[in-house]
Amino acid sequence: MGNEIMDKVKQLTELLNDYAYHYYVLDQPKVSDAEYDQLLNKLKMLENEYPEYKQKDSPTERIGGVPLEQFTKVQHTIPMLSLSNAFNEEDLRDFDRRVRQGLGHEPSYSCELKIDGLAVTLKYENGEFVQGATRGDGTVGEDITNNLKTIPSIPLRLRQPVTIEVRGEAFMPKRSFLRLNEEKEKNGEALFANPRNAAAGSLRQLDPKIAAKRSLDIFIYSVGNVEGHELSSHHAALGFVKELGFKTNEEHKHCKNIEEVIAFCNSWLDRRADLPYEIDGIVIKVDALKDQQVLGFTAKSPRWATAFKFPAEEVVTTLLDIELSVGRTGVVTPTAILEPVSVAGTTVQRASLHNEDLIREKDIKLGDKVTIKKAGDIIPEVVNVLVDHRTGEERDFAMPTECPECNSELIRIDGEVALRCVNPKCPAQIREGLIHFVSRNAMNIDGLGERVITQLFEHELVQDVADLYKLERNELLNLERMGEKSVDNLLKAIFSSKENSLEKLLFGLGIRHVGAKAAKTLAQHFETIDRIQQATTEELEAINEIGHKMADSIVSYFEQPEVMELIQELKELGVNTDYKGPKPVSEQESNSFFAGKTVVLTGTMEQMTRGDAKTEIEARGGSVTGSVSSKTDLLIAGEKAGSKLKKAQDLGILIWDEERFIEEMNK
Repeated sequence: MGNEIMDKVKQLTELLNDYAYHYYVLDQPKVSDAEYDQLLNKLKMLENEYPEYKQKDSPTERIGGVPLEQFTKVQHTIPMLSLSNAFNEEDLRDFDRRVRQGLGHEPSYSCELKIDGLAVTLKYENGEFVQGATRGDGTVGEDITNNLKTIPSIPLRLRQPVTIEVRGEAFMPKRSFLRLNEEKEKNGEALFANPRNAAAGSLRQLDPKIAAKRSLDIFIYSVGNVEGHELSSHHAALGFVKELGFKTNEEHKHCKNIEEVIAFCNSWLDRRADLPYEIDGIVIKVDALKDQQVLGFTAKSPRWATAFKFPAEEVVTTLLDIELSVGRTGVVTPTAILEPVSVAGTTVQRASLHNEDLIREKDIKLGDKVTIKKAGDIIPEVVNVLVDHRTGEERDFAMPTECPECNSELIRIDGEVALRCVNPKCPAQIREGLIHFVSRNAMNIDGLGERVITQLFEHELVQDVADLYKLERNELLNLERMGEKSVDNLLKAIFSSKENSLEKLLFGLGIRHVGAKAAKTLAQHFETIDRIQQATTEELEAINEIGHKMADSIVSYFEQPEVMELIQELKELGVNTDYKGPKPVSEQESNSFFAGKTVVLTGTMEQMTRGDAKTEIEARGGSVTGSVSSKTDLLIAGEKAGSKLKKAQDLGILIWDEERFIEEMNK
């Protein structure tokens, strides 16, 4: 009897999975919805009565399991890098020129639609789905396996027992997006701005049952790695994953040259609105995998791929008002409040105005009809005013003379266009400073987002960053939408942040002109916050990357009595103030090509700034000078290199182009 039941469960599982594959992947239904549901209910009954016979790839897994307490982190075996961008035909031809220069021959390309969703990676062992994760920062993502199992087009078991990792774009079809927002509107809930946000929000729900209701889909676009199979090209890889049962996008093309690529990109400019899902461009990849290996990667993106981004969409709407906000450095920024309008798939109600000078330059008045544009993730901006549409009822706008938050007098520092509140007790600056302190690049305290910080501030539980380390459980439980589990996780994250290396704390303090990179440079050089506090302007300026303005700002910051008190308080609360990271590689220790060498940079670099290149060389034990001489060991020549290149050639000095330099960086 037992074997009969087990066989029946297996047969139903295989049959239903085959029906689902034909319905969701091939779009070729084999049976009616009613017949499928009837068989699924039969399987559920058997699984409930005989749970020991339930298969790992059972279609009932699509319903969603037990909610998680939190997502766990996943280290990607192969980084999920972002793509460089191309915005026009000239950019595409430049990309092709760099590729041909790197390969020494003309390649063919694979072009596919750039789906506007959430990049994910899927791992299978012997054909069984074992893990799915978000892209995250490209190196570390979040495990969302249970949520991904609810997407019907993701196979729980492959059609061959292959061990493979694939990457894809999970998305919400337009129809599902509209239905979801209609439900939210009926329930009086905030609407999703666009399908991409809806997809990302659905897959980052701790309760998989919510994701299961959102009707998500996926297209697989690449193979990370695969055991036992040799793939020669990208388009062959797409064919291979399709054979395994994955859903791929049919709107892709193998192009012989860049002219065919450009024609393919242009062909979608007007057709994209007809698709049942959102796209925001075209992805172009060198097709031959051996060519991809030759070209390699920069620190941020593959050299063998780029994304053609569609031109920014411009629309007309009404500027209703101008709202002012005060940032953590006291800068008062005007923002246009607009009559809601859809731009590039997003409902826009706000747009950047930058500063008072821009408002005057564009002659912007309240009530004006304005053109706004938004490209990709760029903040919408006001392009111009439609003066001919004015009715005479428009009103002039004048920036205030007092801070909108604390009523202190606003000043304009010489050489700056921004108005600034210089009151250190300004509540807006304190609140924004706290939000910055807990952000990812600073102390990275999970659970302390803008909403929670605002609540803490409004309830007078925090006045400075030290107060975050004094928060008590009972205080947090009284806040809105803060349950016991959330509070426990938050306190744990706050406690863990005490162990952060010094550069995180330095950046979090929000010292003017000190970004994340400069904070790390300071931490590496001085190793303790005490030594930084004692450093003179001259000592600071002697460090590469630290200019006079930054040095002066650092000294002025640490001279303030309230800052001295804050640092002492943080120490007493157990916050680490020492550098814990790796020390810069010394010339003697470095095995790099650059150790002990004198390098000159000239011309325009495309893949990094000359400042970044200087940092990379110095970190490997080299030194960078501004002029070519007989003591120069290497000249790195970017585009439009001039007299320095000629002098290096005359002196017989080793010369590299940018591609060769990047290649050395990646060793």
